[in-house]
Amino acid sequence: MKKKVLGIVFLIFVVLIAGCSNGADNENANNGDDDSFSFVFLPNTQNNTFQIAMHETYQRLAEEHGYEYTMLDPDYDLNTQLNQISDAANQGFDAAFVIPVDSAGIRQGLENFSNMNVPVFNVDTAVIEADRDLVESVIATDAFMAGEFMGEQLMEDHPDGAKIAILDFPENESTVQRVEGFMSSIESGGDTYEIIAQQDGKAALDASLPIAQDILQAHPDVDAFFAINDPSALGVVAALESNGMEEVDVYSIDASPDGKEALLDGSFTSVAAQVPIQIAEESFQMAIDYLEGEEAEDEVYLPSHIVTEEMAEETIDEWQ
Repeated sequence: MKKKVLGIVFLIFVVLIAGCSNGADNENANNGDDDSFSFVFLPNTQNNTFQIAMHETYQRLAEEHGYEYTMLDPDYDLNTQLNQISDAANQGFDAAFVIPVDSAGIRQGLENFSNMNVPVFNVDTAVIEADRDLVESVIATDAFMAGEFMGEQLMEDHPDGAKIAILDFPENESTVQRVEGFMSSIESGGDTYEIIAQQDGKAALDASLPIAQDILQAHPDVDAFFAINDPSALGVVAALESNGMEEVDVYSIDASPDGKEALLDGSFTSVAAQVPIQIAEESFQMAIDYLEGEEAEDEVYLPSHIVTEEMAEETIDEWQ
C-alpha cells in the first residue's frame, strides 16, 4: 500500500512538472511572436539620397527594436517592383512600407499583399485614390504645401511678374502635388506670372540637364525655373552654368545635403524641405502600433518648411 501511494505521488509530481514546462514553453513562444516583427521596405529607387535616408532610418529602428528588416530596390522599374512585391508577399512579412514606382500602376502588387494579409503603409508618394483601400495609411511630406512655399517665394523675389519654366515628374503623385501647390500660389499673381515651358525632367539630373538646355535655347528670357526635386534642379543649374545664365533663379523641393550646399553657394534661390527621416520614423511607429491592435490614420502629411541658410549650415550633411 505504501508503495502504491508513493507511486501515485510520483505520477502527480511528473504531471505537474510537465504541465509547468509546457506552460513556460508556450509563454516564451507567445512572447517571441508578440515582441518581434518583420518589415520590408519597397522604395521606388535607392539611387537618391532621399530614399537612402529612409532605408537607413528603417534599418536603424529595426536594429534598435530587434526586428527583422529587408529592403528591395526596383531602380524605378515598375515591373521589377511588382515582382519584388509578389516575392515579398509570400515571405510572411508582418508589414510593408511602399513607395510606388508608378502611383497608378501598382494595384496588382497591393492586391498581392492584401491577399496574404500583409498591411501596407504607403510612404512618401501616395497611390491613386482608387487604390487607397489597399493601404492602411499614407505617410508623406505635405507636397502641396512645399510647392506653395516655392510659388510664394518666387512671387516675393519677382513682385512684378516672371517667365517661369517647370520641370515636373507626372508619374509620381507626390511631385504632381508639388506642382499643383506651386501653381496655386502663382495663379494669385494673374497673368504677370507666365509658364513658358513645362516638361518632364524625370526627377533626375542627367535627364533634366538637356531638357533645361533646350528650354534655355527656346526661351532665353526665362526668369526662373521650378524643379520638383534637388536632382532635377541641379540639372537646371548645370545647364544655366554652361550657358552663362546664372542670374536665372532656381526653386527646388527636397533640401537634401546637395540641395543645402546649392542653397549656400547661391546655385539655388530657395528650397522647401522634404522630411524622409520623419516619414520613416512616423510610419515605423504606426506599423508597430497597428500590429499591436491600434487603428492607423488614413493620412498623415508632415509639414514642409523653407530652408534658410542658417538651417542649411547647421544640417549640411543631413536630411530632416
